[in-house]
Amino acid sequence: MGRTDTVTMAERLSMYNGNALKIGLFAANCSSGRAATKVPERWSGSWPDNLKLVRLADEAGIDFMLPIGRWKGYRGETNFHGSVLETITWAGALLANSDRICVFGTVHAPLIHPVFAAKQFATLDIVGEGRFGLNMVAGWNTDEFRMFGAPPLSHDERYTYAREWVEIIRMLWERTGEFDYHGAHFTLDGLYAEPKPYGGSRPIIMNAGASPEGRSFAIDISDMLFTSLVTMEQGARAVEIVRAQSAAAGRSVDVYTSSYTVCRPTRKEAEDYHHYYVDECGDWEAYEHLVALQFPNPEQRAQRDALETRRRFIGGNGSFPLIGSPDDVAESLRQISAAGFNGIATSFVNYLDEFPYFRDEVLPRLERLGLRKSRRDVAELVR
Repeated sequence: MGRTDTVTMAERLSMYNGNALKIGLFAANCSSGRAATKVPERWSGSWPDNLKLVRLADEAGIDFMLPIGRWKGYRGETNFHGSVLETITWAGALLANSDRICVFGTVHAPLIHPVFAAKQFATLDIVGEGRFGLNMVAGWNTDEFRMFGAPPLSHDERYTYAREWVEIIRMLWERTGEFDYHGAHFTLDGLYAEPKPYGGSRPIIMNAGASPEGRSFAIDISDMLFTSLVTMEQGARAVEIVRAQSAAAGRSVDVYTSSYTVCRPTRKEAEDYHHYYVDECGDWEAYEHLVALQFPNPEQRAQRDALETRRRFIGGNGSFPLIGSPDDVAESLRQISAAGFNGIATSFVNYLDEFPYFRDEVLPRLERLGLRKSRRDVAELVR
């Protein structure tokens, strides 16, 4: 890449380009991606396919790749997310096989010690010359936590723990010499870490926050906050809330959301395929298990019984659907940008089969709308 030995946080947050709407590929490390479907062409999640995908995405100017941290599948006929590449080793391998794209690692804070994590992440950042990002999650999946023997924490206590966890990591990245840390969850003496992250700054930190506690935590510690998009109006309000709360905290936090994409030459073709893989071939048993884990409260589950909500879970794990022709998809992305979002992570039933059409048809439309730089411009912006 030819970067200098210094990198600013502004450069990291811009992902080294001028794209007004950042676009990433979501969950390619997982079998079936984000589509709980039985169709034979569903995503493998294999390493060879991920390697092909990162090279395609990097050459196309896609901004980032974001994995899901998953340790156990959701059962059903396909065992949705039953085979998942571990995100930190995955990120290192992708960074070593790409030039421009940013790659995130998704880490459950209670499952990895912060001293070990700080060195892992600094090493990845050096490998990628400043292109590594940390997606930190507090964790909610009781099935997985039992596998690790990790004690369950209350909703609010998870964030107390995670706050100390990331504070220790940042101190290890920033401080020289030895120091001690004594908190509610960690008592650590003689802390020391070298080398530091690449270029004199640190990896960008992402966190998803839906509840008031989660959003407050994300605003305090993150550079990028992921929030759900249900409608454009709701999304615009969510962005306004984040902007106001981050300003009140004396911070500026970028706001991202997630989607899944079904793009075909005509809207009818896209809708027909969506109907096929969701309504005719959806793995509804896996969906029911996922929702029972994620929303153990029966009242919460009842709120997700609406048909369209269930179809979104099957179609893209609850993300916002981008379904239609290239014009339709580009227009939806324009509206998402107009609502104030800085970026979006999207998925496909089969990334390698479908991304090239998105690259060739949707990205040029976004360039004409002024939301994206051309591939040539992005390449020239990278130092």
